[in-house]
Amino acid sequence: MNGYLIEAENLSYVYPDGTRGISKVSFKVAPGEAVALVGENGAGKSTLLQHLSGCLFATGGVVSVAGLPVIKENLPAVRRAAGMIFQNPDDQLFMPTVFDDVAFGLLNLGVGEGELEAMVLKALETVGIAHLRARPPYRLSQGEKRAAAIAAVVALEPEVLVMDEPTSNLDPRARRRLMRLLKTFDHAKIIATHDLDFALEICDRTIVIHEGTIAADGPTTEVFSKADLLERCNLETPPSMRGCPNCAR
Repeated sequence: MNGYLIEAENLSYVYPDGTRGISKVSFKVAPGEAVALVGENGAGKSTLLQHLSGCLFATGGVVSVAGLPVIKENLPAVRRAAGMIFQNPDDQLFMPTVFDDVAFGLLNLGVGEGELEAMVLKALETVGIAHLRARPPYRLSQGEKRAAAIAAVVALEPEVLVMDEPTSNLDPRARRRLMRLLKTFDHAKIIATHDLDFALEICDRTIVIHEGTIAADGPTTEVFSKADLLERCNLETPPSMRGCPNCAR
C-alpha cells in the first residue's frame, strides 16, 4: 500500500442494459480524510460507492481499497477494510435485537464468544446506543436505526467508512447527533449526500459527480463557492453559504 486507502483510476461501469453509470473516474482517499460525493440524482454516486464494497465490478479501469484490488478473490478483506453503511438502515438490520445485528458480522469473522460481547458493547457505546442492545430494530427510530447500522460496521474496525445518504429520513435532532458522532471518528470517510450543509460540516474535501464523471474535486468550501459549477451540475449553493461574498459567479 502506498499511503492511500482508496484509489480509483479511470474507473468505468456500464450496466447490462447499456446505461453508463460512471466513466473514467479517478481519485484517491488518504487515511483520516473525509470526502463528500455530491451530484444530482442519477449522476453516478451510488454506482461509484458500490464499487468500493464489491457490489459492482468495474467494466473499465481499476479500484483498490487498502491496497487490494476490488475483485472477487479479495472481497472479504475489502469489505472489512471499507465498511459500507447503506442509505436505508433496514437493509442492514435484520436480526432479532440490536445486539445480534452488531454481533452478526463479528461472528462471521470468527470472533469467539469470549471476545464477542465486549466488542459489541464497545461498538454500541461508541455510537451512544448501548441502552438499546436488547431492542428489536423495527422498534427503533430512524436516527436509532442509523446509529445501529453504524455500530454494526464500526464493530468490524474498518479503515474507511463508506456512507450513502446518511442524513436521509433523519429529523433535525437526529441529523445533529449523526454529525457529532461522525466528527469523533478518525476513520477515512467517503460520503455520498444531497445534504450540502452536512457535507460542508463534515467533509474538508468534495468530489462533484455529473453525468458519471468528476466535474470537480477540491476543498469543500472552494467547490461550493462556485455557483456556476453547481448550477451546471444541477446543485445549489448550501443554505449556510448563501449571501457569502465569495460565492459570486
